[in-house]
This record gives sequence, C-alpha cells and structure tokens, in this order.
Amino acid sequence: MLQAGIVGMPNVGKSTLFNALTRTRKAEAANYPFCTIDPNVGVVTVPDERLAALSKISGSKELIPTAIEFVDIAGLVEGASKGEGLGNKFLANIREVDAIVQVVRCFENDDIIHELGSVDPTRDIEIINSELILADITSLEKRKESRAKKARSNDKEAAAEVALCEKLIPHLDEGKPAITADLTDDERDLLRREFALLSNKRTIFACNVSEDELGAAVADPQSNALVKKVQDYAAEAHGAEAIVISARIEEELIDLDAEEAAEFLADMGVNDSGVSTLIKGVYHLLGLRTYLTTGEKETRAWTIREGDKAPAAAGVIHTDFERGFIAAEVVHFDDLTSLGSKSAARDAGKYRIEGKEYVVKDGDVIEFRFNV
Repeated sequence: MLQAGIVGMPNVGKSTLFNALTRTRKAEAANYPFCTIDPNVGVVTVPDERLAALSKISGSKELIPTAIEFVDIAGLVEGASKGEGLGNKFLANIREVDAIVQVVRCFENDDIIHELGSVDPTRDIEIINSELILADITSLEKRKESRAKKARSNDKEAAAEVALCEKLIPHLDEGKPAITADLTDDERDLLRREFALLSNKRTIFACNVSEDELGAAVADPQSNALVKKVQDYAAEAHGAEAIVISARIEEELIDLDAEEAAEFLADMGVNDSGVSTLIKGVYHLLGLRTYLTTGEKETRAWTIREGDKAPAAAGVIHTDFERGFIAAEVVHFDDLTSLGSKSAARDAGKYRIEGKEYVVKDGDVIEFRFNV
C-alpha cells in the first residue's frame, strides 16, 4: 500500500491531523516540539460517494471503500540536513514514503508555541524545502563521485547518472526542488528508478486554520491572508495544490457518528472540515485511481495506478483474473447512475466489451470475464 508522509515544523498540527485522518487518538498531540519521535502509521479509507449510489442500484449488503496509508513523521527544524533536532531520523522516514502532505500553520494562537516564535507559513515551507534540497545535494554529490570512474570507462548507465547529477545540482543550488527540474522523459524515469531524492516527491499542502476561521476560509480561501500566501507559493514554486483544513475540528469529530458529525459541521457553516478533500487529493497525488464493482453481495472500490490496463486492474481482485483475462464488461459510473439500472444502461448501449489494451478509467464499473 502506498504511503503519504505528514511533515511540517513542530507544533503546526501534524499529529492532530493524523488523528483526524485515521479516526484514532494514536498520535500524541502536545504543545512542545518533538512530541512525535517514532512515526505513527494509519490506514485511511478514501471517501467515495459513488459506492452508496451504486449500492442502491445493486441492492448491495456491504460497501467497501479503498484505502491508503498515512505516516505521522517527527517535526523538522532548520539544520535537519546536518542532523539538527531529529533531522537524520526525519529524513530517513520521509525517504520511505511515496508522497508528502506538508502541514502549514495558518492560525494565530498564543497558547500554542511555534518553534520560531511567530507564524509565517511560507517561511516554514521554505525551511522544510531547503532541508530536503540540501540533503539531496549531498546525496547527488556523493553519487556523482562514486559513479565518475565507471562513467570514464564508457559505462553508459554510469555516464547517464553522472550527467543527471550535473544537471540537477545547479537546479537544487538555486533552491528549487528536483520535481520542478526540466528533464527529458528518460531522465525523469532514471531519476524515479535510481535516485531516492526527497525533493522529487509529489507534495500537497494542508493549510491548518483555526475553528473560527474554517467557514470563511473554505468559502473563499483567498480571504485568509495566511492561506493565500500558501496557495500562491505552492502554485508558483511547486505547481502544487493547497487545501484548507481544520485539524482541531476534525479531531473533535472522531467520537461522533456520521449524523452527529454532519450536524456539528453544519452548525459551523461548512459541509466538511477539509479532511475528505485532503484524502482524495493525496490519493490522486499518489497516481492512484479507482474502478468499481457492484452486486448484491457488495459494492467495492478497487485501487489501480493511473494508466493501468484491464488485465492489471483485474489482477487487483485476484491474480487468476489477470492470468486468465478474457475481456472486461465496462460501463462508466456516470452513465449507469444517470440511467438508474444495469438493464437500462445496457439498453442504451452504455455497456461495452473491452480487451487487454483497454486503459481503465477512474469511475469505471467493471465485470471481468476470465478463464483459468
């Protein structure tokens, strides 16, 4: 299962957000730096309103959503790339995850101390990014040195790695993350396969606002000066998304059932604290997509990677499905639900038979034909 690491400066709401995402109180959330030392790991279901809609058509007895893992990683401080604070541990933990959720504090509260004594989300982002970039520069310089001898001996793979190092180091020296480097498809593939660079991980920013500011910030994120700074910075420097959340509010919902939680949020003038949007955003950030199956027994969401073809998608259910794949009977969720029944969708010609080369789309409802 792919993992997203929750990172940020100390006391910005990382552990509170982790608890909210996982619907647990697993992570200690305290008003002092480094209350998280060993990372907490939790499986989070991905909200998908399509399951309920399909279950009404099929009369399903059970709904099964898909899931991803979140990891709550210790807070980072300036100098982490040189071992300051829990730097070495932080960098090792973040190297293992597939994407980053960078939590930034967008609220003022004198009772919750900030590591640097003031609230400035873009400064915090730049500190974290700088530490990741500095660690990557060190890694690239060591790799370049270790591969140089083979490159001089006409080893093509080593030469390609040295060339990539020489291209990336000046880019990183300018304070730019590796993910924004202008690379060819071959260079990008080599980077992904052979270089475990921290600044090459996809990132989404979670703007953590106070309970009182959530309604206005969700309605118009640009109305909150701190959120606006983060969204503008994320788009310009990373080409990334920044989502408004209130980790504190969502944590208060942990012990409420769905109806009580909806009433609580409605009283605050919002439909969601932002956590559902964040989970969906991370799911897509990881390059994951969902197809669906539905019947009387269950309606279920299945996770695939973007670009997966029908046999690979079938293999997610069982390896026999992929090994003996014959065809896939496919209808898109939108077509099936708009027509109201499988028979109506078939009569309208919305069902189709797809073969081995079909690239499965998010929202496809599929029945596989196979023989083993």
